[in-house]
Amino acid sequence: MSLSAKQISDSLNTLAKNEPAFARAIETVGYPPPRIRERGYQTLLRTIVGQQVSVAAANSIWAKLESLVGAGLAPEAVAVAPDELLRQAGLSRQKASYAKSLAEHVASGDIDLDNLPADDEEAIAQMTAIRGIGRWSAEIYLLFAEGRGDVWPAGDLAVQIEVGKLLGLPERPSERETRRLAQPWSPHRGAAAIFTWHSYSARLAAAKAPI
Repeated sequence: MSLSAKQISDSLNTLAKNEPAFARAIETVGYPPPRIRERGYQTLLRTIVGQQVSVAAANSIWAKLESLVGAGLAPEAVAVAPDELLRQAGLSRQKASYAKSLAEHVASGDIDLDNLPADDEEAIAQMTAIRGIGRWSAEIYLLFAEGRGDVWPAGDLAVQIEVGKLLGLPERPSERETRRLAQPWSPHRGAAAIFTWHSYSARLAAAKAPI
């Protein structure tokens, strides 16, 4: 279950009481809407399929995969599908290996996406054992599909940029610095991350708006 609009706004209000920069930014761009993903295997598979391609291209590849492998892309079916078949649908050789790694982990029971460890770092460690699922992908999944409220994807470029803007820093902080700067925001870092994306999008839209 993703973080609800109320959970996000409550967390941001708590942050705003202790960090004036949040209060000013919320007044400027408002509260972000929830970001919702379904829990489970298909969401992670869609993450792999969608890496470095447009939404339209990812949807096309997904449709081709379903036509060749079967509706729903069951992990048992993807795990035994020939690489050539997956590539025929539009996956690169690398993505085909990632898709099969995920399917094999799920089909064998090595990972249970309905019962990941409650500890965020333990859950991330399990997920990153899958080829093609890095820390960022695991954090995004835990935040959007499981609604874990203190997940902080410090490696995300937009998060780094907006943390720098929010705090008035002279330059974009590194991933390590972004992680350090957000420590006082725990246990509300998930809402803070969602807000940074919201703020980033708002600034881009304002920059593109006609004068």
